[in-house]
Amino acid sequence: MAHNSFHRSRYGRYAGGPDPLAPPVDLGEALDAIGEDVMAGYSPEHALQEFLRRGGRSQRGLDDLARQVAERRRELLSRHNLDGTFQQVKELLDRAVLNERKQLARDLDDDARFAEMRIEQLPSSPAAAVHELSDYPWRSSDARADYEQIKDLLGREALDQRFAGMKQALENATDEDRERINAMLRDLNALLEKHARGDDSDEDFTRFMEEHGEFFPEHPESIEELLDALAARAAAAQRMRNSLTQEQRDELDALAQNAFGSPDLMQQLGKLDANLQGLRPGEDWSGSQRLEGEQGLGLGDGTGVLQDLADLDALSEQLSQQYAGARMDDVDLDALRRQLGDDAAVDARTLSELERALRQRGYLDRDAEGRLRLSPRAMRQIGQSLMRDIARRLSGRSGRRDMRRSGAAGELSGASRPWEFGDTEPWDVTRSLTNAAVRRAADPDGPRLHLDDVEIRETEARTQAAVALLVDTSFSMAMDGRWVPMKRTALALHHLVRTRFRGDHLQMIGFGRHAQAMEIEELTGLEAEWDKGTNLHHALLLANRHFRRHPSAQPVLLVVTDGEPTAHLEPDGEVFFSYPPHPLTIAYSVRELDASTRLGAQTTIFRLGDDPGLARFLDQLARRCGGRVVAPELDGLGAAVVDGYLSSRSFGTRLYGGPDLAG
Repeated sequence: MAHNSFHRSRYGRYAGGPDPLAPPVDLGEALDAIGEDVMAGYSPEHALQEFLRRGGRSQRGLDDLARQVAERRRELLSRHNLDGTFQQVKELLDRAVLNERKQLARDLDDDARFAEMRIEQLPSSPAAAVHELSDYPWRSSDARADYEQIKDLLGREALDQRFAGMKQALENATDEDRERINAMLRDLNALLEKHARGDDSDEDFTRFMEEHGEFFPEHPESIEELLDALAARAAAAQRMRNSLTQEQRDELDALAQNAFGSPDLMQQLGKLDANLQGLRPGEDWSGSQRLEGEQGLGLGDGTGVLQDLADLDALSEQLSQQYAGARMDDVDLDALRRQLGDDAAVDARTLSELERALRQRGYLDRDAEGRLRLSPRAMRQIGQSLMRDIARRLSGRSGRRDMRRSGAAGELSGASRPWEFGDTEPWDVTRSLTNAAVRRAADPDGPRLHLDDVEIRETEARTQAAVALLVDTSFSMAMDGRWVPMKRTALALHHLVRTRFRGDHLQMIGFGRHAQAMEIEELTGLEAEWDKGTNLHHALLLANRHFRRHPSAQPVLLVVTDGEPTAHLEPDGEVFFSYPPHPLTIAYSVRELDASTRLGAQTTIFRLGDDPGLARFLDQLARRCGGRVVAPELDGLGAAVVDGYLSSRSFGTRLYGGPDLAG
């Protein structure tokens, strides 16, 4: 182990924080997927874990990484066995004996005959034979070299079990190199014993590393880091020993006494193992693993495989995220890189940064009971994404104009909104600079002005609207796959009104057996319940109350349903239910629809499903109130409702000036 006198530059992985060359985290895709699951009835915690598990369009998820880990584990178990060192020793011993016999056959003296007899009577056990030949006077130089190679191999393998890479580093080692190893082991044991008593100091560790640091390529920065590395390797060596048969263990113990031709090495290593077990009792010192492949491994390589298997088992648990308090930060990226390569580590790091970004940027927060929920900011982001999709659908229709220009012909409203690509309205300079100042207070190294800081000045529409969105929340909506599209539609309309038509008054009303007004967070988190009844009468009562609260606004009534009314409110407030629909239920519902018409409501009914009876009934309702019926496909429901809202407003024709979405 010669020392290099020249300076060698070392290049490592970037460790100055997040990788500046790493791909950006796509929060939009994650929020869309999480929002979809939340609207389907899952908790935000479950939805977040599901996205991390599935991954994104171009992002592998935890399931993919866990599958790779399992495949890697199966590969190690099926490829290797632990007989490598035994096979190597036997081959060297057989070759040494064969070369010695050849030399003895050429020698004619009596001593040669006695030597032949000794060779013939060697034990069948390689370990016993190696011990028997420890004082044998070899006549063949080739035989002597093979026998010395056995002792050298055993010493290097024993060291490689505790110090990875030592087998290669000590190849062709000199006596001086071996003495330096022994000195290192003595000093190491002394340091560990001192640490166990609590008598060591930082200077002791520094002095040890200055003298013996070349043996520790991990470059530990403290004695605790040194202990962690040594104990993990030693525990893997013990698990390898546990994995051998009793016969193999006995053979190994006998062979080890001849390592480097002296028992001193094994004595020091035995003391080291005892020190490490005392200082790190939490390591797995008692486990074992059967390897039944065809490729034999030496002691050091076998220990490395056992260590790899331990890494893979730990990674499997970390990637499962099934234990209490699990976080993506728990995943050991260095171990993942060692086992699966750089791409896997990048994928895991991206998922971890995504989870962290969702929490730190305020997309996830906790309610009064401590449960995780989507924040209002997240709801706005998801609504914005839904509106972009709806805008693409509507922009292809003849004569349609971009919804972002809505109200541009009016007076300045004093309100502003975030800039989006394609906006031509003037900047709200005050709000934009304020946003930049607030952001830089949290991130002083960030840019002076970022696109996310920019807000534009809005103009208000010349006419306000009182909008009532009535969505059917009966169980049939969930049973027939209409639950999530209904919620996405409500969220998209909510986002449009809150960002483009802030002067409008939107009321969302869900109606099943009863009807109730809901905030957007309540509606999107609503779980489907098995309860009979489609109470359109109650929903229309609430809608008309909303219209009367805003007498100067244009009433807009939007109804999304997949069934005829089967329930109504009695005068005493009790619910009456009947299927098929009772004539009284129909009469109550029609009466409230007539009241909406008298208030001037522009009505659009969105029919889901292909029931001919429902189609006839809703067509009659539309003719009665001068409204219209739209029968969109589920994936076009959001675009249909938004188009119905815009077309129903008194200035909707000016904005779009084209055919409606009913076609």
